Amino acid sequence: MREEFQADLTEVSRLLVTMAESVRAAMRKATTALLTADREAADAVVDRDAEVDEIYRQVEAKVADTIARQAPVASDLRMVITALHISADLERMGDLAEHVAKTALRRHPSPAVPAELRPVFRQMAEVADRMADKITVVLASPNADLAAELEKDDDAMDDLERDLFKVLLHDDWPYGAETAIDGALLGRFYERYADHAVNAGEQMIYLITGEPVVN
Repeated sequence: MREEFQADLTEVSRLLVTMAESVRAAMRKATTALLTADREAADAVVDRDAEVDEIYRQVEAKVADTIARQAPVASDLRMVITALHISADLERMGDLAEHVAKTALRRHPSPAVPAELRPVFRQMAEVADRMADKITVVLASPNADLAAELEKDDDAMDDLERDLFKVLLHDDWPYGAETAIDGALLGRFYERYADHAVNAGEQMIYLITGEPVVN
């Protein structure tokens, strides 16, 4: 029974790593679409979000089946419940990448953001990619110290969102309300993507240490 349980955990871990890789690739492509009006990249993100959703359903089903068959307790139960929480955060990260891609599609063939905003969105995308990479690594090889770094990365994302709003709310903003609203929503998508990465990291810290993260 123990070997079977470990096999279940290995499969869940594999699925989570696949999800993390997918949502990282999705945000990278969505950013390309956003900044360069690349319709093909945007379409790819939208089309492949269903694959992330399907993996999420597989994790849910595997966790439910494992609990029913193995009746895990204590640290074993923590492992499977943590996996469920992490998969939900990863699924949401995929949705947020899709939101970015759909914004790019709505504005196509023009770029979805004006030139003045592209530098800050490039920086936000770099932070998001760094965080998604760390989550992928931590899921493949649990490391509480690396997971803890996500909080500082999130602080950098928050700073960038504040920089974005300074531009959007400046008296000299020349692009009108609709473009400002798009910019604000896009900033929110990247910021929430980072928040979900932090959530996943905190779940991994809890899994590794047995202690919940107190913010």
